[in-house]
Amino acid sequence: MASATTESAAAAPVEWRPSVNPWMVAVSVMLATFMVVLDSSVANVALPHIAGNLSASTDESTWVLTSYLVSNAIMLPASGWIARRIGRKRLLIASIVVFTAASLLCGMAINMPMLIVARVLQGIGGGGMQPLAQSILLESFPPIKHGLAMAVYGVGVVVAPVIGPTLGGWITDSYSWRWIFYVNLPVGMLALFMVNLFVEDPPYLRRGLRGAIDYLGFGLMAVWLGTMQLVLDKGQEADWFEARWIGCVTGISAVALAGFIVREVRSREPIVQLRVLGNRNFRVGTLITGVYGFILYGVTAMLPLFLQTVLGYSALESGLTVSPRGIGSILSILIVGALANRVDGRVLLACGFAILAWSTFLLGHINLGISIGSVALPNLINGFAGGFIFVPLTTMTMSRLRKEEIGNAAGIYNLMRNIGGSIGIASVTALLVRGSQTHQNYLAGNLTASSPAAVGMLESLQRKFAAGGADGFTAQREALGALYLSMQQQAAVLAYADNFRLLGYLSLLCIPPLVFLHRLRQRSLRRPEIGSE
Repeated sequence: MASATTESAAAAPVEWRPSVNPWMVAVSVMLATFMVVLDSSVANVALPHIAGNLSASTDESTWVLTSYLVSNAIMLPASGWIARRIGRKRLLIASIVVFTAASLLCGMAINMPMLIVARVLQGIGGGGMQPLAQSILLESFPPIKHGLAMAVYGVGVVVAPVIGPTLGGWITDSYSWRWIFYVNLPVGMLALFMVNLFVEDPPYLRRGLRGAIDYLGFGLMAVWLGTMQLVLDKGQEADWFEARWIGCVTGISAVALAGFIVREVRSREPIVQLRVLGNRNFRVGTLITGVYGFILYGVTAMLPLFLQTVLGYSALESGLTVSPRGIGSILSILIVGALANRVDGRVLLACGFAILAWSTFLLGHINLGISIGSVALPNLINGFAGGFIFVPLTTMTMSRLRKEEIGNAAGIYNLMRNIGGSIGIASVTALLVRGSQTHQNYLAGNLTASSPAAVGMLESLQRKFAAGGADGFTAQREALGALYLSMQQQAAVLAYADNFRLLGYLSLLCIPPLVFLHRLRQRSLRRPEIGSE
């Protein structure tokens, strides 16, 4: 009996663990991930400076963002397949080298085409780092510590976009826009040294993947993601489907998506293993993270825009006003990291989405006389909700996958969050424009000669401008202009408030699907390791 037990224990596979402390692995991969996620948001506030310095128009300068997002989106789902062929560690090292070198080229750019090419290279280098970091952390830590590992991952992914605009505004105002790229050089070199020293590949990745390369699948994926990102980024500027090229590119994207799905399902060695969506936890979790990306990026895009365009804040002041979100994220991530193995993840997620809805409803009460504190508090609550969502959602989504599937699944998971974010930014931008026009039409109906309030305000403005030295005709013209500007501002505020409330309702709609997630199995989380004391 004892010998049979001994033989079965010997035959059981020993679960792989890295030879170094997993916390050193975590620091290594998160250093690189934090750099990449930070860089994706830090360039936003510098666009006017970049356009002016390189003699480009504002529309041309937006390609600095679009080019990065397109190449980044293509690399996200492909990272798992590339890692299976050359190894996760080699891919991560190559990604850091490409990203760091491209950052140097961005800072040295002498014209807009050179900067755009360098940003494409940055996107290629940075695209694989998020899913690689996620899969490395999940395999380096035992299952019982996966919640803690995802808390560490969340610090980089959730906090970096929050402090990005603040840091970018400070660097741009104090030094030059070029330094937002140069600061990546020492961080990239340190990350390269630490990854080379501490990160290891599990045995199944060291063997590598052999077989033909699915060029058709990769091509269809590149066309689908590239055209989709192009439509989302440029759609509002072109008035969406009023522009013929938007319709054509959207059709190409839809055909490429259909062809990509058919190809990947039928291929023996697909670029992206879509069969992993057959796992219910992963399927539901991926859908929810897409909606969460819509909400998160929607709020992140709207609030600085409101503060700068409506209230007249500078880029640095705007960044400082929204920075409490980062504090809230860090606090909640630390709390949830400790609660992950004690409380049902679905309960944590429900609390997180309820808190997120509360924060967006608070932002739905904005007005032209709002104080900094009235904006900072909802931001703090918004960030606090992030930890309750990101950590348990990632842990539960990946909990029932085999280790061999995690790398591929992490690419799909991160891609869905980014796609949700891109759709969110495009949607709220379009809704802001159309909502402002709608509210302006309603408000204009009250600005008539029969309205005592409108007539009284107009006369008051005329007296103000006349007291400043203007003649009667000029005073009346300036008074009408000031009244129209006030109406535009009020219409814009109402459109922003509508969008924040819409995101609040969307947050509440994320709670019912949580019942379809399977609860983490505590027995599997606490299974002993063979050979451990």
